[in-house]
Amino acid sequence: MNESGLQEKLSGPLGGRTAGAFDRAFGYKTVGDLLSHYPRRYAHHGELTQLGSLPVGENVALVADVVRASSRKMNKRKGTIFEAVISDGRGILTLTFFNQNWRKEELVPGARGVFSGKISSYRGSMQLTHPDYKLFDRAGISENDAQVWAEKPIPIYPATSALQTWSIEKSMKIVLEHVGLGVVDPVPAAVRDAEQLLDYGTALERIHRPRSDDDWKRARRSLRFHEAFVLQAALIDSRAKAREQMAMPREAMPGGPLERFEAQLPFTLTGDQVAVGAAITDDLARSNPMNRLVQGEVGSGKTLVALRAMLAVAEDGGQTALLAPTEVLAAQHLRSIVASLGPDLAADMSPVLLTGRMPAADRKRALLRIIGGQAKIVVGTHALLSDIVEFYDLGLIVIDEQHRFGVDQRDTLRRKSAAHPHTLVLTATPIPRTVAMTVFGDLDVSTITELPVGRKGIETFVVPLVVKPTWMPRVWTRMREEIDLGRQAFVVCPAIDSDRGGEPEIDADGDRESDIDAKRPPATVLETAAMLRAEPSLQGLTIEIIHGRLSPEEKDEMMTRFSSGDIDVLVTTTVIEVGVDVPNASTMIVLDADRFGVSQLHQLRGRVGRGSVPGLCLLVTHAVPESTSLERVEAVAATNDGFELAQRDLELRREGDVLGGAQSGGRSSLRLLRVATDGDVIVRARDAAEALRADDPGFAQHPELREAIDRRLDESEREAMSKS
Repeated sequence: MNESGLQEKLSGPLGGRTAGAFDRAFGYKTVGDLLSHYPRRYAHHGELTQLGSLPVGENVALVADVVRASSRKMNKRKGTIFEAVISDGRGILTLTFFNQNWRKEELVPGARGVFSGKISSYRGSMQLTHPDYKLFDRAGISENDAQVWAEKPIPIYPATSALQTWSIEKSMKIVLEHVGLGVVDPVPAAVRDAEQLLDYGTALERIHRPRSDDDWKRARRSLRFHEAFVLQAALIDSRAKAREQMAMPREAMPGGPLERFEAQLPFTLTGDQVAVGAAITDDLARSNPMNRLVQGEVGSGKTLVALRAMLAVAEDGGQTALLAPTEVLAAQHLRSIVASLGPDLAADMSPVLLTGRMPAADRKRALLRIIGGQAKIVVGTHALLSDIVEFYDLGLIVIDEQHRFGVDQRDTLRRKSAAHPHTLVLTATPIPRTVAMTVFGDLDVSTITELPVGRKGIETFVVPLVVKPTWMPRVWTRMREEIDLGRQAFVVCPAIDSDRGGEPEIDADGDRESDIDAKRPPATVLETAAMLRAEPSLQGLTIEIIHGRLSPEEKDEMMTRFSSGDIDVLVTTTVIEVGVDVPNASTMIVLDADRFGVSQLHQLRGRVGRGSVPGLCLLVTHAVPESTSLERVEAVAATNDGFELAQRDLELRREGDVLGGAQSGGRSSLRLLRVATDGDVIVRARDAAEALRADDPGFAQHPELREAIDRRLDESEREAMSKS
């Protein structure tokens, strides 16, 4: 069967009812979808799964022996209860059936099988109520056959209550026999031989129907590389096609805005800023569009690098659109740009702000300056994407904090230019190399790690209230000591008020861990501000609040007052997570820090220590010792290296759908590939894909790979790739 056969509807081999069940459970529609549903682990007929640490409330599939069985009448109503106790030799589990006494003919002591259901607890004992099961039949087999039977791996699939693992196994067998081993392999033979891989059809057969552990282990290795290779080929192809687009070269000239700007800078650019700036200048001078990602540590000067690019584009009247994720950050960007330009350049560039909640008159004036070309720099939020926004000559798009925007939004902005504009993406969330290669493999990536001269750094400490409940008063007196030195402080809370059910204004980027006490409400902005105003040690201080529910005018007023020093303590949500720059702010106190992710905590911490005074960050947490939540918080306190933290964050939580969510909006997750652990596989796959495309542009001579790329990406993902 060729590659196209994998796109056959599941209803063909399985029938409409079963195909519908897979669609409802997993969203699978094609043969290829189902064959990519790999076993999550393997059991053996002779191997007993441990019962000692089963999670209550979760569906499990386990292998065990029946050790005893009994039935009894129910006390308060008619009928019987049949119970069978199963064991792995260490732990025990009770199977409970109501009015199904006939099961005693099957579940006899000594019977062994796979048992599946949701774990519950009854009177202190673990049980499965009305579980599904499949017993192993050993009758009539020889000693040799019994050995093979005992060693043969049993695939255990990710399952649901409607589709148990053996039901999936049965369907997989039907589909495998339907497609056979003749599935065309998109990985060329030369690459396959160099990597010592199984061909695609054999790998699929052996991962789903292994005869030994060696079978599925080699199949996993082959399919992991297959997945990486197809993904990297897709990204490389997308990157090459983007470079084939035509763009207007934008070159800085002697005596122009960029040269004037650099002549008035009161400081020297860091080495990284110079190197990244040169790469951008090079890109802008070309006739194909720049697509570059600049990642850098918090406070490393990415915005300055972007401003230099804006001025280069403005040489011949070109405009830049700077898209920011929040109104607070957009307003901050505008103030920073105007201050950096100075009065003369600011008058020439005429930067404007455009947000969704601006007064109508201000909005109309901004729109006229944009369409007329007077505004060479346009800073805005999602309002820039509106149909009524038209540019005179959009030459550069700058996306700040790219993870807050989807590719559809970026493409909407690009379509506002007659020619293909250059694109510069900024992120202060450091990205591990393997993630950059899988998510942003179609972008050129530049990194800024140096901090400007004069930064004093940030000290971070964990305040573990479960272990040290008496430390909280010292947190506030320590904050008061900093303020008495003429400095200012942020206090960050995960929620605005208790009416929101404890949900954060912006979700944390870490996994929601079961070790967070869900019964304990999170700290809120409104309650914390009231408490601080009543705190005896803080009397005489000006304490204000800022959060996402305030109007743009209110938020702007608060940030202006805080920046000017009129406010001592600003109690806030993560609305100040990125971009807010107040050099006099020295202290950051994060309440319920365990409710935030590693990257988010690093971003928040970066709001202090931005001037000549050292920064202090106190991470207050109720996380219990040895929990993953506390481990995340401690990881942030252990280092200021954002790239090290990004890798640690990746190890502490699943990388998720690297092509989904904000990047594509599509439904395609990595199946076997793990960017946290498979960096070597990704690098080898990318090298092989790049070498292949160098010899075969567009993969015209490898139609099987071309088709695999198309099958790997569903319609929305293909569209996303073309826009990235």
